[in-house]
Amino acid sequence: MIVKMKFLSISGPRTDIDRVSNKYLSKYEMQLENAITELKTTDNLMPFMELNPYKEPLAKAQQYAGMLSETKVLPDKSLSPDEIISMIRDLNHDYLEQKQKEETLKKQKDSILEKYQALEPFQALELNLSEIFQYHYLKVRFGRISIDHYHKLEKYLFDDLNAVFLEGSRDENYVYGCYFAAHKETGKVDSVFKSFHFELMQIPKDYKGMPAVICQNIKEEAETLERQIQDVHREMKEYLHSRAAKILGAKERLEELSANFDVRKMAARMENDQEDYYILCGWMSEDDVKSFTKETKDDERITIVVEEGREKYFGDPPTKLKNPRFFKPFEMFIRMYGLPAHDEMDPTIFVALTYTFIFGAMFGDVGQGLCLFVGGGLLYVTKKMNLAGIISIAGIFSTFFGFMFGSFFGFEGTIIKPIWLSPMKAMMNLPFVGQLNTVFIVAVAFGMALILLAMIFQMINAKKRGDTENLLFSPNGIAGFVFYGFLVLTIVLFMTGHKTPGNIMMAVFLGVPVLLFVLKEPLGQMIQGKKVEMEGGIGMFFVQGFFELFETMLSFFSNTISFVRIGAFAVSHAAMMEVVLMLGGITEGAGNPNWIVIVLGNLLVCGLEGLVVGIQVLRLEYYEMFSRFYQGSGREFQPFNKHIKRNAK
Repeated sequence: MIVKMKFLSISGPRTDIDRVSNKYLSKYEMQLENAITELKTTDNLMPFMELNPYKEPLAKAQQYAGMLSETKVLPDKSLSPDEIISMIRDLNHDYLEQKQKEETLKKQKDSILEKYQALEPFQALELNLSEIFQYHYLKVRFGRISIDHYHKLEKYLFDDLNAVFLEGSRDENYVYGCYFAAHKETGKVDSVFKSFHFELMQIPKDYKGMPAVICQNIKEEAETLERQIQDVHREMKEYLHSRAAKILGAKERLEELSANFDVRKMAARMENDQEDYYILCGWMSEDDVKSFTKETKDDERITIVVEEGREKYFGDPPTKLKNPRFFKPFEMFIRMYGLPAHDEMDPTIFVALTYTFIFGAMFGDVGQGLCLFVGGGLLYVTKKMNLAGIISIAGIFSTFFGFMFGSFFGFEGTIIKPIWLSPMKAMMNLPFVGQLNTVFIVAVAFGMALILLAMIFQMINAKKRGDTENLLFSPNGIAGFVFYGFLVLTIVLFMTGHKTPGNIMMAVFLGVPVLLFVLKEPLGQMIQGKKVEMEGGIGMFFVQGFFELFETMLSFFSNTISFVRIGAFAVSHAAMMEVVLMLGGITEGAGNPNWIVIVLGNLLVCGLEGLVVGIQVLRLEYYEMFSRFYQGSGREFQPFNKHIKRNAK
C-alpha cells in the first residue's frame, strides 16, 4: 500500500533551527523540499549561507572508523559535540604524528633497498669495493650487457682487447659484471664495450668490503626498518582500538549533527525589522504528521502548518510503500518498473500473489521447490537479498504444484501421486480444436481472468485520477471490460457446449464497445465540456482510429495467447526431467541407476529452468498485466535523515 503524505511548513526563530532538527525532525522521516522554490509567492526569502562545521570532523571520524578491525564494539555516544570535535582533533594530531614517523621509516627503507637492488647482481664478485675504487693504474666499470652481445664480446676480451671482465651473475636476458682496463687503455675499452651496448650501473663509492657482505648488511638494515614500521602500525592499531567505542560513537553522532545542520540547504530565511526566522517545508507521512504536531503543540518556538490538497496546486507527493513483511521483497519488481504515483494503487501484493502462483505452475516439483524455498530463505535471512526472498516464496508454490502434478525431483507419479493431473498426459477435447493439453487450456483461461482483473485495476486508477475518458471508453476501461468479458463468456459457453448469446446481444456487447474505442477522444472532450476537435480532420481521425482499433484487437489476442507459456513450461519441465531420468538409467526394467547424473541433472534443471521461468513470469507481469493498468510514474520518498535511520537499525 502507498503511505498517505501530507505537505507541511515549519517555521521559527532562525537561531532555533538546530534545536528543532535535533529534537524533532531527527525522529521523523521527512522529505524536505527547497523552501525558496516552493514558496514562490512569499517575498524577502533568503538562503542560509552557513558552512557545515561538522563536515570535516565527520570525514575524519569515518576515516578512523574504517581503520578499526573490530566494528562490533558498542558506540559510546556520551560525548558532547564540542568534546567530539576536540577528541577528533587530538586523534588526528596523534595519527598524523605516527603517519609522519611511518613515512620517514618507509623513505629510509626505500632508499637502502635501491642501493641493494643496484649491488645485488654483483654479490658473487670477490672484490673489496673500497680497494678497487682506489686503484691508480686501473679503471673499473660496473654494468650489464645482453647475453647475445656478451658472446660476441668474448672473442675481443680474450684475443685483442686489453681488458678483464668479471661476471657477477646473469639472468635470461643479461650478464652482470665489471671490467678492468689500464688507465691509458680506458678510452678504447669503453668505446668497445659501449658499441656492444654495455649499460653502466653506478655503484656508490662509499661502500667498504665485499659485495655479498654489504648486501647482507643492507638486508638486515631493511628488515630492521620493516620491523619498526610494523611496530608503528601496531601502536596505531592499539591506539585506535582503545578508543573504538568513542570513535564509532563520534561517527554516528557527527552523522546526525551534520545531516541536521544540512537542513539549512533546503531552508529559507526571512528577515524583517521585528524578527529573523527560518522556514522549512516538505512531505511527511500522515501518521508522522499527527505525532509531530502532537509532540510540538506546547512548544511556542515552533509553528507548523499542514497544507491540505497541496498536490492539487504544487505537484504530486512522493511515494512511500508500506507492505507486510511477507510481501516486502516484491517491492523490488515494482521499483524496477517504476513506483506508483499517489493516485495509483500499489500493485505489490498483486504481483507477489500472481508471480509466485504462476512460477509454481510453470515449475511444479516438490523436491526442487523445497530446495528453492530453503536455499532462498537462507540467503534472505543471512544476506537480506530481496531476490532470494522472492525465490523462497516461489519455492512454496512450486512445492504446492509439485503435489498437484505428482512430481518429485522429476519422478512423475511414481513417488507421489498427482492430486490434480499430470501435465504431459492430461488431455481435453474442444470444439473446432480437437484434443489439446489440459494445462494449456487452463493457462489461457487463467490469463483471461488476470486480464479482466487488470482492467478492474485500471478502472480503479482512472477513478482515482478523475480520468473519466479512460474510465468509460478506454480498451482497458468499462468499454474494454464489457467487450473482452463478453467475448470470454461467449468462448467459455461455446467450448463447454452451452448455448451462446444471440446476434443482437453480440452486436450490442461487442459492437458498442468498439465504437466507444474509436470515438474515445471526442466523447471524452464532450464529457469534460470541451469543444470537440479532431486533429487532421474527420477522415484522418477515422483512419487513425481504424489502425488503433486493429492494434487493440491484436493486443487482446496476443496478451491472451501469451499465457499459453504457463502450460508450455509446466509440460517442458516434466519433459526435461524425463530426459534426465533416462540419462540416469531410470527406465522400466533397468537396474543400478546413475545417481550422480540424476543429482547433477536436477541441479542443472533447477538452476537453468528456474532462471528462465523467473524471467518469463516477470515478462507476463510487465507486458500482459502492468501495461493495462499501471504507469509507475511516482517519485520515491527520500527523507533527509534516511541514512541515519538505516545506521541506527
